[in-house]
Amino acid sequence: MSQQSEADLPTAAVLPGTLPEALRDELVAFRRDLHMHPELGNQEFRTTAAIKARLEQAGLKPRILTGGTGLVCDIGADLAGGDGGPDILALRADIDALPIPDTKSESPYRSTVPDRAHACGHDVHTTVVLGAGLVLAELHRQGLLPRPVRLIFQPAEEVLPGGAGDVIKFGGLNGVGRILAVHCDPRVDAGRIGLRQGPITSACDRLEVSLDGPGGHTARPHLTTDLVTAAARVVTDVPALVGRRVDTRAGLAVTWGRIESGHAPNVVPQHAELSGTVRCLDIDAWRYAPDIVVAAIDEVANLHKAKSEITYVRGVPPVVNDPAVTELLREAMVARRGAESVEGTEQSLGGEDFSWYLEHVPGAMARLGVRTPGERTVRDLHQGDFDADESAITVGVELFTAAALLHAAR
Repeated sequence: MSQQSEADLPTAAVLPGTLPEALRDELVAFRRDLHMHPELGNQEFRTTAAIKARLEQAGLKPRILTGGTGLVCDIGADLAGGDGGPDILALRADIDALPIPDTKSESPYRSTVPDRAHACGHDVHTTVVLGAGLVLAELHRQGLLPRPVRLIFQPAEEVLPGGAGDVIKFGGLNGVGRILAVHCDPRVDAGRIGLRQGPITSACDRLEVSLDGPGGHTARPHLTTDLVTAAARVVTDVPALVGRRVDTRAGLAVTWGRIESGHAPNVVPQHAELSGTVRCLDIDAWRYAPDIVVAAIDEVANLHKAKSEITYVRGVPPVVNDPAVTELLREAMVARRGAESVEGTEQSLGGEDFSWYLEHVPGAMARLGVRTPGERTVRDLHQGDFDADESAITVGVELFTAAALLHAAR
């Protein structure tokens, strides 16, 4: 962290960009509209159109990604390139929803789409970046934005390997020097953010395994490849083998979510399928995780004379927050809300494809508090009853606008 004292930091009084009440109300309404109309990854056509229309209303020129969903939009493009190097600050939001039902039966803005819900807070992320963009666009019109900002509304974060690659291929990082993001955290009170230097999420890959061999009668298993036993041993033995082949501090873990085999109690099947995830805390261990995991599966399958076919799908590396950019977020939050509004946070085992941007440019992600202060109900992510205290939208907009202005002053 910087040695700069809290007394030396700017305060809200000297940072422009306070949200008018009318804009706050508009952003809440915008978020609720998104919440009522969730769309899955690469299907976010309505969401993209709504964002595009509001940005154009503000006089901006958004550009839709090649796939037809998601967009990028520059504010103050005329300010870019002043020092000959990348100087754009990017603000990234993810816009897709999850394939789960919304169970908030009493909510007036619950999802209207069956088995679809914004249960990870992407509607909040989107609204925060939109709101920041509207405030910064107004500041630019007033001549108060010294350096350019790029808004990135990314599709398909929930789809491996994620839509970040589409943004990068589109040129979304061209000219970008730093990138910021927030992620809703139901364990943190609204009005606060959680920050951490270094890794804040984990790597997450997907694993699909097929096992095959001659089946037969359960009375004569010695004449078959006992695939049920082979599959069971893969499920139990592979995680243990993997855990012994890397430094335990790397946190490399295989967890199975699906196993299917057989149709009758007296028939040894000829085919079995397993699906799971591979998660890793350490980015270096993640880079060679596929070789370790595949070798362990092959060893166990061969021991039981089963033929294995393995599909290892690269997902995302850990999000590793750059120290200087993390400090920028801390200073911005302190300037707007005071030192007590920032708390530390732990590295989670969740995956986030924001990490792919950090393979190219330094950046940081903050955990945006969305729990109503004093609330005792636990509303975890990826559950149908997830919701957010909507005052967090204003907090996120203030965080990003302050960060953009502080970044511009450096």
